[in-house]
Amino acid sequence: MTVNIDQNSGYCFGVEFAIKMAEDEMAESGPLYCLGDIVHNSMEVNRLKEKGLIVIEKEDFKNIKNARVLIRAHGEPPETYRIALENNIELIDASCPVVLKLQNRVRNAFDKMTVANGQIVIYGKPGHAEVIGLTGQTRNEAIVVMSKEDLDQVDFTKPIVLFSQTTKSTKGFYAIKEEIERRIKDTGRLDVFDFKANDSICRQVSGRELPLTRFSQAHDVIIFVSGKKSSNGKALFSVCSENNPRSYFVEKPDDVEKNWFRPEDKIGICGATSTPVWLMEQIYAHILVLGTEINEPVNT
Repeated sequence: MTVNIDQNSGYCFGVEFAIKMAEDEMAESGPLYCLGDIVHNSMEVNRLKEKGLIVIEKEDFKNIKNARVLIRAHGEPPETYRIALENNIELIDASCPVVLKLQNRVRNAFDKMTVANGQIVIYGKPGHAEVIGLTGQTRNEAIVVMSKEDLDQVDFTKPIVLFSQTTKSTKGFYAIKEEIERRIKDTGRLDVFDFKANDSICRQVSGRELPLTRFSQAHDVIIFVSGKKSSNGKALFSVCSENNPRSYFVEKPDDVEKNWFRPEDKIGICGATSTPVWLMEQIYAHILVLGTEINEPVNT
């Protein structure tokens, strides 16, 4: 057996920035509130809780006053900033610059669509933290879709502007785009001049798809490490499973099973943009132990 960790896997800039900001704030000023899980990875969340990060939800946030609260990389809707002003809350804003730029684009497009009697459509997961921040830029009037069936909510006789949650799959986005174009034509209109599709998927996400394809094909077994709540993790795991049927999704070392491996296997460990390198290294060490249990020396 051989075991390798994918050098392209691990935190994206936005997540790394938010975690570094949280650690720096706690080191300087002690315990810190965080509005929602700082990252969709329970192992990392638990590590930061031990350092003093206190995760709160929206209802808790509304009742807190005179406190310090971290905004995670996913961004927040305008309402969060309004509540912070009213309750004298100091916001430590770790919103990802890519997300903030997208929020501004969505807000500007919404202003134009309001005048044109059009619609904003967002390809994303309903209820996801980033999507809540994006729909907040539209007074929660944007239509959120995950599948072609969700497009039944859209009026194809009116102008449409399409955006994507930054961590969704490129393939899924373009499938939605093509379906919108088809349905517009089905209305009897001869063109789609009133439809604009904005590929707003983060390139730190989509840019990992091709290297991950190659990595998956180069190994017999893929151990993909991610939190179950990570949209990015689900998107990138699908790349692995499409290219290697022996791909397994795990959250922690104990999820790895010995019967997944054969003595001659090349094993690859990879993960999402929300997966810490230290966790992949823990799983690497765990697989080395499993290798000794099946009486097979492990090459690294």
